[in-house]
Amino acid sequence: MIKTESLTKRYGALTAVSDVSFTVSPGEVLGFLGPNGAGKTTTMRMLAGFVGATSGRASICGHDVEDDSLAARACLGYLPEGAPAYGEMTVRDFLNFVADLRQLRANARTRVNAVIERLQLQSVLTQSIETLSKGFRRRVGLAQAIMHDPPVLILDEPTDGLDPNQKHEVRTLINEMAGAKTVIISTHILEEVDAVCTRAIIIAKGRIVADDTPQGLAARVPSGRLDDVFRSITA
Repeated sequence: MIKTESLTKRYGALTAVSDVSFTVSPGEVLGFLGPNGAGKTTTMRMLAGFVGATSGRASICGHDVEDDSLAARACLGYLPEGAPAYGEMTVRDFLNFVADLRQLRANARTRVNAVIERLQLQSVLTQSIETLSKGFRRRVGLAQAIMHDPPVLILDEPTDGLDPNQKHEVRTLINEMAGAKTVIISTHILEEVDAVCTRAIIIAKGRIVADDTPQGLAARVPSGRLDDVFRSITA
């Protein structure tokens, strides 16, 4: 489970996230939507423990993100914006490295092979990450996020840079994992919300302005289109 209480982040005079509170239950797939600069990525970074909150609290599976950081991160798979990795490493070496960091020990080889197959990385295992296409780098980022089979996933633009077939594969993967995991997806692709999300939060200017099912949001406008809802709420 993910929980935030009055989560706020300020950078000097700029308030990037203001008084954000929500709970995501096991089995939910939450779409986190908003225009550029709305506070989506900052919120995800605070949840993942990469950025400290100015005020408020956040917890992952009951572990406070700041006070019990290691336990919270052990429950979490995080795909950050841009999917950073060690460019000079080969794909296989990087995934082995991640398995070591996650202390998978005797299970490491089986788990590495499983995520390689799941994300269809067989053809690039000996390539250095810096030589990969954007789509393959994204898939490597997803592979490291699910390596330890965490109960919570936070995915920032998981299909960014992927071709239509790859987007379909990633959405299928998310749907397969959804029943057993708590998932937050940041996305600007509204069709993705319809395809994989059971709930959607819209954030604008650092504040939550809507929280409903995709169907509930769509019903707010005569057209029944999520993009029209998004425009009307964030205008």
